[in-house]
Amino acid sequence: MALPCSSWLYNEGFKHLFMFVWLAINTLLFWRTFARYYSGPQYHYLHQMLGLGLCISRASASVLNFNCSLVLLPMCRSLLALVRRSKKIVSRKTRRLLHKYKSFHAACGITICVFSAVHVGAHIINADNFSINYNSEYSALNVARYKNEDPRKIIFTSVPGVTGILMVLILFLMSTASTASIRASNFDIFLHTHNLFFIFYVLLLVHASGGVLKYQTNLEEHPPGCLQLNRTMKHYAPLAELNGEAHLPNTEKLIPNPNTQGELLINNGSFRICAKDPEFQPHFPETWLWISAPLCLYCAERLYRFFRSTKPVTITSVIHHPCNVIEIRMIKDHFKARPGQYIILQCPRVSALENHPFTLTMCPTDTKATFAVHIKVVGDWTERLRTLLTQCDQGTEIIPIFQHTKNPKIYIDGPFGSPSEEALNYEVSLCIAGGIGVTPYASIFNQLLEKWKEYKLQRLYFVWICRDIQSFLWFADLLCILYKKFWQENRPDYLNVQLYLSQTDGIQKIIGEKYQALNSRLIIGRPRWKLLFDEVAKSNRQKSVGVFCCGPKGLSKDLHKLCNRPNAYGTRFEYNKESFS
Repeated sequence: MALPCSSWLYNEGFKHLFMFVWLAINTLLFWRTFARYYSGPQYHYLHQMLGLGLCISRASASVLNFNCSLVLLPMCRSLLALVRRSKKIVSRKTRRLLHKYKSFHAACGITICVFSAVHVGAHIINADNFSINYNSEYSALNVARYKNEDPRKIIFTSVPGVTGILMVLILFLMSTASTASIRASNFDIFLHTHNLFFIFYVLLLVHASGGVLKYQTNLEEHPPGCLQLNRTMKHYAPLAELNGEAHLPNTEKLIPNPNTQGELLINNGSFRICAKDPEFQPHFPETWLWISAPLCLYCAERLYRFFRSTKPVTITSVIHHPCNVIEIRMIKDHFKARPGQYIILQCPRVSALENHPFTLTMCPTDTKATFAVHIKVVGDWTERLRTLLTQCDQGTEIIPIFQHTKNPKIYIDGPFGSPSEEALNYEVSLCIAGGIGVTPYASIFNQLLEKWKEYKLQRLYFVWICRDIQSFLWFADLLCILYKKFWQENRPDYLNVQLYLSQTDGIQKIIGEKYQALNSRLIIGRPRWKLLFDEVAKSNRQKSVGVFCCGPKGLSKDLHKLCNRPNAYGTRFEYNKESFS
């Protein structure tokens, strides 16, 4: 029996390995910074004043700097698309790993939330210690203005304190709005709260420039723990010169316990005297070094995307499909895309701030410049868009090109890569769709009509599950044309189509004489996934089969488990999930 090696990059073992490595990296960074501040001589006086609060606050700050610098990189979508297209990345596993950019972004976000809580807690303790351990001899080191000052006053009247509170508030809004329930019920809340990230980073840069925690700069002139003479000692204890330094010649009564933390330095039987007071200065804000480059890169990428999307597209036609689906066909100069990619669409007359991703169902080719998206009307935004685009009844199929005076302006950003791009790079691919989740595969079908012989793909299994028989009409014509083409090319085994109707209201076939080929492949009920995977494995022994899913989470979870299940034929199922959430 073969081992369950269906893409070790995507199975549960890899997820656990990634989380372990990520936790180890952050823990190591935390511990190294903690040790540096705990034992560093330049932090001796500050450590005496603040205790472990100093070490914990600085260690958590280093982890926050590290993650705040990385969390932006996965959101540079144009950069990721460029990397995917690079010929230097020939490994399919590496390209598939790039599709996990959202998981990496989420891991950085969770780490930021956790260590922000640690950082805030440590600084609350620090504020209390600044107040309790106030020392007038080290005025430059103190943040408190007098002994036993209210720690809340210290926090709310300092720049790091105020900016820290604002950042915690923004982080709370962003993290709570990122939950799956909020994204599903109201995507606008998720989108608008995440746009607060720019304010967060501005506050972070100001926060790091506060200079609250300081280190000693004159260690040679004032070693930590040396004897600092006060006026009384200077008056009653005459000093002797030894090698250019001031020493007490006879100070046996002043010798402290050598086991105490404040042990004084001894030189030739006498104590070394500090000729100067300790001098302190704030650290250079390391946060600037961590996040400047990623922030500039992200801003440059967003500017590039903005200028690229400023020119509106030309709408050539709008097709009104059954089951509340509209198809928009467009043209834009110099627009190029590959099957499986998606675009972000914005219509200012619908919403000036809101935009949504849609998979391309038709890509421009060498012979035609038209590209298209299918949009299912399921919310306010899509409802308003349909109202603008389709002033027609349900039965209308095609609306001619709009007049320029009536045409609503639509802007697109993209294209961007998705896991479905890899479907043409396997010898065998299994594409599974639930309802409108068929859209990523429509562009693949259109591309196969143009030049199927140019791709590595030799066999394509397509499974489509719908609740309404009319939903199959979205791409029924395309499937029939493609099915007929492969029969004419003497490759009837190239495309294996299975249509499943999960619910029926009496109509159990696609109405129309031209759809007989599809009706013969229409099954009432749900797929028996285990039998299907066994059939594919048996027909493709010792091969790697790319499994692509775009559908509900429950379906995706079941398919993922089946991909990791061992089989007796040595077939490796590599799982890929399409998701925009």
